[in-house]
Amino acid sequence: MYRTLLADARFYELLLAFDRDIAVAARAVGCARCGGVLHSARFRRKPRGGPAGLGEAYDQRLSFCCASDLCRKRMTPPSFRFFGRKGATAARQLCELVGVGRRTIARWREWWRQAFVASPFWREVSAAFMPPVDQERLPVSVLERFSGVAAEQLIAVLRLLLPITGGNGVHAA
Repeated sequence: MYRTLLADARFYELLLAFDRDIAVAARAVGCARCGGVLHSARFRRKPRGGPAGLGEAYDQRLSFCCASDLCRKRMTPPSFRFFGRKGATAARQLCELVGVGRRTIARWREWWRQAFVASPFWREVSAAFMPPVDQERLPVSVLERFSGVAAEQLIAVLRLLLPITGGNGVHAA
């Protein structure tokens, strides 16, 4: 079910569009420190997974830098495409499904099972799920809590995780 979705470039284009909308809203607010104008300060990241040919724009993390010479604070808004710092499932199948290496899968699994469940973010968010989410089956157990087709479930989980994907130093660990 998810194999088709994860092989569809339109899904990744939708994630990029979501990121762009978030970035426009963040830029309009201005610098959190001094209120100054924010200039674009995109940087290249290496997205894990996804079909070939997504284009150079997909590899760029949308970020900003305060224009004030006395401030210059960087502001990186949350992202549907990139997690913040973080360290998920039959490893071989998952590697093939999303097109990443075994070490990346191991890091993801470790992050979900250790750092994520220990985070203040998860302690707060998990209280909203009744009955409690099976933490041994994360992230699948969260995905199953949302209704809709696979794409809708995945987007719902991404929306849930949005606060820990960057901006203002908010991270899950």
